Amino acid sequence: MGAGKNVLLIIAGGIAAYKALDVIRRGRERGLCFRVILTRSGAEFVTPLSVAALAGSKAYSELFSLTDEAEMGHIRLVREADLVLVAPATADLIAKMANGFADDLASTALLANEKPVLIAPSMNFVMWRHPAVQANVAALRARGVATVGPGAGDLACGEVGDGRLAEPIDIVNAALRLLSPGPLSPGPLSPGPLSGLKALVTSGPTYEAIDPVRFIGNRSSGRQGHAIAAALAAAGAETTLVTGPTALADPAGCTVHRIESAAEMLAKVQQSLPADIAVAAAAVSDWRPASEATQKMKKREGGEPPRIELATNADILATISAPGPKRPRLVVGFAAETEKVIEHATAKRRKKQCDWILANDVSAPTGTFGGADNKVHVITADGTEEWPRLSKTELAERLVARIAETFKSAKS
Repeated sequence: MGAGKNVLLIIAGGIAAYKALDVIRRGRERGLCFRVILTRSGAEFVTPLSVAALAGSKAYSELFSLTDEAEMGHIRLVREADLVLVAPATADLIAKMANGFADDLASTALLANEKPVLIAPSMNFVMWRHPAVQANVAALRARGVATVGPGAGDLACGEVGDGRLAEPIDIVNAALRLLSPGPLSPGPLSPGPLSGLKALVTSGPTYEAIDPVRFIGNRSSGRQGHAIAAALAAAGAETTLVTGPTALADPAGCTVHRIESAAEMLAKVQQSLPADIAVAAAAVSDWRPASEATQKMKKREGGEPPRIELATNADILATISAPGPKRPRLVVGFAAETEKVIEHATAKRRKKQCDWILANDVSAPTGTFGGADNKVHVITADGTEEWPRLSKTELAERLVARIAETFKSAKS
């Protein structure tokens, strides 16, 4: 798939550096060629010998090595690359990139580079959320630097939260997307099983405003919807993602529309139709305040809470599934349930008129909302199929493989 494309991989100093070895392995399986810059701190976690053995070429580390500068200088390293990939990208290296520092081989090569850049951030969740880091990442994105991850989950420090390095296969897929022919090409390097098809995905929660500072929302992280959008794009589909408020990076290869309310999501979904495939993975609020206060609501005398009258939001999944010229050929919904999961989801599939429903139990202790993995039952007109607990990335890939097989069977 990589067709001999050259990737300059920069491995910075974080505990997730060991995953960069798997990035090399998986990338080479797909035809990518690697040269590697290993920072001094990166070498504290993985050895130059390990990197060289997997990459098939030596790892470079010193800016002032006369031998390396004579044989393969930092200018030549970036000139001969088709893509520069930084994995893991630490807070320190991100800051250097954003502010133009060049005090070692990695930062100097990045500053001398004119090729596409992809970074995979990895750090403690407090560091990731720090305004300085977010400002640096925003500055890089504004300059055209692509990002993949980070995800949420268990961190090396023992804490749980955002900052986990994206999975190696997700990093490789993002790199392949950036190496696709043409700067705006939505398809992968080689035609994928869904090439020529259009896909629409909804993801994340919706926020329904009570007043300028308060809202009704839910615990959805958007991780499952984003993973499905990324998998559809990697399979060749021209993918549009409509997402509510999340802390996730935009999936590579997708057209992304960010909204807040259910009404905004519905409007953007309708603008994005027609499509061949629709996956409604968003956790859309069923209700909204009937009226939004224009000023912050104040506490009443005696502490009595205000009465908030609710109105029903439009049903986005039912709208997509309704018969008509813009109805996708395949509509997949999600049913987040806390009891009678299969029974309620089966009834929901009939009521909404969608083709498939993926039912999951979001009650404690499974922790599906905001968690790193998911377990679903796939409910169709033909019956129910139980899938094992999978990472949300693996579930997305399995779902897209099933979608691809369905469209392949329809052609034959």
